[in-house]
Amino acid sequence: MSSLFLIAHIAGRAVAIESGQVESVVDIGAVVPVPGTDRQVRGLAALRSRVVTVIDTHAALGLPPAEIQATRAVITHVEGHHYAILVDSLEDVAPFDLAPLSPGIVLDSGWRATGCGIVEREGEPILAIDLRALVPGLLPVAA
Repeated sequence: MSSLFLIAHIAGRAVAIESGQVESVVDIGAVVPVPGTDRQVRGLAALRSRVVTVIDTHAALGLPPAEIQATRAVITHVEGHHYAILVDSLEDVAPFDLAPLSPGIVLDSGWRATGCGIVEREGEPILAIDLRALVPGLLPVAA
């Protein structure tokens, strides 16, 4: 049975995010750094009268910093807290069937920890990711 997925781009790669993980998509304004936090926490931002923790997705994946700082984010709610997961760009929401990752697929460590399956769009495989895996101190939910 198909589920809805948001297609986004991170580090030049298309990714699929199951719609149940997505509270909203937003443009992020000023981010206030928080000393002493994990490297992937860019800081805090005000969003609709609440504070969200902004996650630097490149850092969370163990990738080099982005050449252009991301200003778009997917807001997700995890264990009572709101997180803004930075993405390079957003496309659209569409229904896809989620297939498990096959043992033959080789992913770098950051992507391997985040990947939870594959969806196929017009013959192109797209990695489905678990946003929880990008939040410091949380373990991804099994696909």
